[in-house]
Amino acid sequence: MAAQRPQDLVFTLFGEYLLSRSGPIWVGSLIALLRPFGLSEGAVRTVLSRMTRKGWLASRRSGRNSFYRLTPRGRRLLEEGKARIFNVTWDTPWDGSWFLLAYSIPESRRQLRDRLREQLAWLGFGSMGNGLWISPHDVADHVRRAAHRLGLQRHLECFQGQRVTEMGAGEMVAKCWNLPALNKKYRAFVERWGPRLDECRVGLAEGTMSDKACFALRFRLIHEFRRFLLEDPFLPRTLLPAGWAGDNATDVFHALHDVLVGPADAYVDSVLEAAPARQPAGAT
Repeated sequence: MAAQRPQDLVFTLFGEYLLSRSGPIWVGSLIALLRPFGLSEGAVRTVLSRMTRKGWLASRRSGRNSFYRLTPRGRRLLEEGKARIFNVTWDTPWDGSWFLLAYSIPESRRQLRDRLREQLAWLGFGSMGNGLWISPHDVADHVRRAAHRLGLQRHLECFQGQRVTEMGAGEMVAKCWNLPALNKKYRAFVERWGPRLDECRVGLAEGTMSDKACFALRFRLIHEFRRFLLEDPFLPRTLLPAGWAGDNATDVFHALHDVLVGPADAYVDSVLEAAPARQPAGAT
């Protein structure tokens, strides 16, 4: 796996393996689970501290031991990502209407403007330039929540309607999203991960593939696949180009994930069981 930001690796670990587990996680367990991906003990402790300061994680101590859990903010982010992977809601008929968003944010609030752009990309918006963004989905509720979190309600204007210009839908899509580049990445994902499916089935059947190997492979699988959530606008099928590889990539991901999930979870269980006793549930 190519070098990744330590924070991204921690998010993958919590989102894929620890999201549904109750209680905080011992730092020693986190160190052990992240070691296969190139993070030293010092690097893990540093990134956990940084993520705590940023409000993604909360920490507690029990004697000389530290424990970490997701904050509501961190949990919300990972639950939204998990829902987009495993509970597909975008694949519905399109009525041809567009949701438009325009913003005017002063330069003094540039950081908030950048955060808004990240949120819009996450929601699948495409930029038409000059602060105008469009989406073929009805994302009004999501936009309201994002604007409220950022305190930008007074800086946004939203509209919904039909296109009346001569520009075709395909031209508009090409202007706002680079689907050929994304399709190339989906094809590369299928070529890289497709052959692993039979390999894993055989290895598990013959007992030559360990639970730890399944854990590491599933981690790398989800870590790579979840990057598509930041790049794919999940457009209606009528707006997708011919030969779209997103479906094949999704099928490969789910099939391989299903094969790995049991033994990978068993390995995580074994690591967590080695942790010392935690504080009482109400302690901070």
